[in-house]
Amino acid sequence: MSTDHRDYYRGRKVLVTGGLGFIGSNLCRTLADLGADVTAVDSLLPDYGGNLFNLAGYEDKLRINVADVRGHGMEYLVRGQEVLFNLAGQVSHIDSMTDPFTDLEINCRSQLSILEAVRKGNPSLKIVYAGTRQIYGKPQRLPVDESHPLQPTDVNGINKISGEMYHLVYHSVYGIRTCSLRLTNTYGPRQLIRHNRQGFIGWFVRQVTLGEEIQLFGDGSQRRDFDYVDDVVDAFLRAGAMAQADGQVFNLGGEAPVSLAVLAKRMIEIAGQGSLRVAPFPEERKRIDIGDFYADATRIKDALGWRSTTSLDVGMTKTLDFYRAHKEHYL
Repeated sequence: MSTDHRDYYRGRKVLVTGGLGFIGSNLCRTLADLGADVTAVDSLLPDYGGNLFNLAGYEDKLRINVADVRGHGMEYLVRGQEVLFNLAGQVSHIDSMTDPFTDLEINCRSQLSILEAVRKGNPSLKIVYAGTRQIYGKPQRLPVDESHPLQPTDVNGINKISGEMYHLVYHSVYGIRTCSLRLTNTYGPRQLIRHNRQGFIGWFVRQVTLGEEIQLFGDGSQRRDFDYVDDVVDAFLRAGAMAQADGQVFNLGGEAPVSLAVLAKRMIEIAGQGSLRVAPFPEERKRIDIGDFYADATRIKDALGWRSTTSLDVGMTKTLDFYRAHKEHYL
């Protein structure tokens, strides 16, 4: 695959919602390096992952707009833009169960606000939506491909299905070029590690960075696949630049699943500190745990030439090095 999808962004006006969050900030930095005219939008709501330090050193290379995508300002923000990477969302499965209406607001109503702003003010805009593997729920078969039934185990999964479907309907009815990437277990620098409500891998990173004990629920045999954030950024860049993505949904997924116990032990080895203890599932987590999950990424490989290329050892070494150097901004 040539690098044409990266060259595409030079001089283009690009808007990134959730631009101060984990994946959004890494995407913004790459886009700025590629010569794009980048605007990062983020609400900076507490506990959602937005962090001004995520764009440290890039303040003069892009614009930062602190705004809530649920508001009316989106019509102004989408005006004149050529590509929108839509990463605004609430991603905590636990929070979606304890506060379902906020999850509904952010993952459904805000998505409609964005799409309506585009329909009314800039219908030629290309949109890449950040979906999630959580919409599949507990797998009926492995690996999970895009034809797998959608049966989420929590409110977040239901609302993320709706957010994705809004984008696909606006493509089919209004001709707006949209697509969705169904993400799975992304990790890397600039991830929220302040609390454990946004997935286990960020919390594991925090614990080994501090030399603490990783508490692993269940027996540790659950297998998952993992994508380093640079690979995920590349998937977004391909989807935004390539017409083959229009109207499509794509799984992302790592090359080989590993058990959570193997992951934790490898992280401890790389960090040279920390420990591991297996513990029974808390009831609120046990009810929404999906067991083994790994994705079939054949469709995006065939259509866009994407694959996960960063090994877990390389990606985790880079991740832990980053937090050791900058932990005061994330703890």
